Amino acid sequence: MSLTRRSFFLTGAAPLIAQQRPAPRPNVLLILADDLAAWMLGCYGNKEIRTPNIDLLARAGTRFANSFVCTPICSASRATLITGRTPMQHGIHDFLTAKPIESPPQGQAAPPPSFSKEVMISDILSAQGYNCGYIGKWHMGQDQSPGHGFEYTYTMLGGSRSYRDPAMSLNGKMIEEKGYLTELMTNRAVEFLDRQNPDKPFFLTVAYLNPHTPYTGHPQKYYDMYVNSDFKQSGWLPAAPNALREKEMLQDTVGNIRRAAASVTALDDQIPALLARLKQRGLQDNTLVVFTGDNGYLLGRHGLWSKGLASDPINMYEEVMQVPMIWHWPGRVPVEAVRPELVSFYDFLPSICEVTGTAPPSGRNLCGRSYASLAQGRPLPRRRPWNELVFGYFRNTAMARDPRFKLVIRNEGKGPNELYALRMDPEEERNVYSNPQYITVRDRLRGQLDAWLKKYSS
Repeated sequence: MSLTRRSFFLTGAAPLIAQQRPAPRPNVLLILADDLAAWMLGCYGNKEIRTPNIDLLARAGTRFANSFVCTPICSASRATLITGRTPMQHGIHDFLTAKPIESPPQGQAAPPPSFSKEVMISDILSAQGYNCGYIGKWHMGQDQSPGHGFEYTYTMLGGSRSYRDPAMSLNGKMIEEKGYLTELMTNRAVEFLDRQNPDKPFFLTVAYLNPHTPYTGHPQKYYDMYVNSDFKQSGWLPAAPNALREKEMLQDTVGNIRRAAASVTALDDQIPALLARLKQRGLQDNTLVVFTGDNGYLLGRHGLWSKGLASDPINMYEEVMQVPMIWHWPGRVPVEAVRPELVSFYDFLPSICEVTGTAPPSGRNLCGRSYASLAQGRPLPRRRPWNELVFGYFRNTAMARDPRFKLVIRNEGKGPNELYALRMDPEEERNVYSNPQYITVRDRLRGQLDAWLKKYSS
């Protein structure tokens, strides 16, 4: 049977035309937890805190085993995540509070005026036709109306910490809510997803307060799960002499770990509702789901309770710097995969830009690079191997870390300084900074750190 020109276009050419159609731009759902360290999750080795849904998300996607924040404190870390810029560049150096402490410095009254001009992921994507929504804790100034291309917002005010009947801002208007904050956020996220048209992409951030303090206000069933847990494997120690913030939490360490664990599991229970709504709306296959935390947390490890400001001097222990980073995207991200490369929060914006086919903002002197190829199991170009080095910065303290060593420099080198050989000393108990056997390593990392600080301070 011969094909006429008409029948060719109706039959054989159709698949060719379909192949030439550009793939729809992917949606992005970013789930951001507050004070959630990687070590707290089952998929990162924790056998005491129950996180079955996050663990399943990791098994159904790719987990980064070595994901680090740039700053171990909430506001500064969030700003780096969403702008790709260092604290020296975006100007938020600490958590925002109306009552900062002078000695030792803790907290920052407000972002600098220049912060309003920062280019965020939402600015980039909204300019490309994305519907952008932000739900939960913002804590980067302008909490009631974040702006930056977000057309739907449901946010907490900066200092609010109530898990029950919270006062919230819905699209800039204050409202009084009834119920459990975490579930209210999930409900608003579902509401946002219900509004989406499959023909137009979206970027949604759901920034939960869990497991941030207070540890009161969660449904009783979560506390009941841990009433008999002793947390002997959690590695907690008696209060360290240099413990600062929330030192009182260490007076009942096990009891408070139980309450913190309850908050983590309450967060874990929100994941199924979000994924189910993506599936019900036919959005699942074209949505990249990213799960992470804004900084790590100690829960008694090293004799400290909270994060970078838990001690004087500021600490940059693995527990406060390392956070979960899980990518889930059916058919696009390998399942049951673990990436060993060191990645940082400042790499996130370039990665999302690559996934969505958008260009990172020009003229912003970004220090990160995209790890989308790593997450999707694709080889990197030979001419651009992955640089296994991450940096941190928090007030008077800076860090350089590679797969084997971590250098911490304080007060521009005046100290106290630290160097840890992580493979032999993963608990960071033996400071070898002054050990002559490590001079070459110390000087190499110091040179790399100084170069990073100089290049990315503006």
